[in-house]
Amino acid sequence: MPFTEILMRLKQNFVKENSSAAKKRWPTRMNRSLMRLLKLLTISHGFSVTHGDLILLETGWYVTHSGLLRLAHRRHCVGMQVEPVKEFSEPSAARWAFRATVYTSPESKGFVGYGDADPNNVSYLVHGAEMRVAETRAVNRALRKAYGIGICSVEEIGSFAEPPQSFRDSKKLPPQPANGNGGPKVRDRLCQIIRQHQLDPNLVKAYATDFCAVKALRDATREQVEAFVAHLADWAEKDRNALLCQLNSYPGQKEGAA
Repeated sequence: MPFTEILMRLKQNFVKENSSAAKKRWPTRMNRSLMRLLKLLTISHGFSVTHGDLILLETGWYVTHSGLLRLAHRRHCVGMQVEPVKEFSEPSAARWAFRATVYTSPESKGFVGYGDADPNNVSYLVHGAEMRVAETRAVNRALRKAYGIGICSVEEIGSFAEPPQSFRDSKKLPPQPANGNGGPKVRDRLCQIIRQHQLDPNLVKAYATDFCAVKALRDATREQVEAFVAHLADWAEKDRNALLCQLNSYPGQKEGAA
């Protein structure tokens, strides 16, 4: 079999794998337009939904920092240089700016990207880490320029909403009807994940409802809830920032809402 045909089949299989993973993760939100763009991103850049390279928010597809780094590795990036921009930084106010330069080959003159962060344009969940956020944003912008990525990265998005009241009481999940769809062990595991990774329980509930493709979480089967808990734990461990972006794409719900 010719090499070009083998390569084409591999790409087709990868597109099918990505499409299947996207439909499973966002079953109620995928449409033809999003699927076409996902196919283009898969073929052009080799981004993987399963590995967390892409995330779907309300406004469309976003690439993650880990996805960009994996792309740079596949394209044999020879190096990058990152340095703070002192004239635009004010450490006492937690305001930082960085300049990143990505070199795609030994002859490359470099692709430059800038990133800034302060308490006003980052999520409340990462307050105190503005310097790292600014550095990540600079690297992401430089990598997107270097490899022609036309979609924004999740880390470049500004702040979401202020911490909801429910976050202050995140040690417990919102009350659930006792219909046996979760069970004590599954519910305890979910509460443990929420506490460990400091997740908003109401946003987790909204995501669970979407993930299980039900109108209310009480309608989900035990198997669906168990699958969601396993998925949530895996994603929180691998890429918490991407998970937070996914959770923040859901509107906040009031306590006790079904």
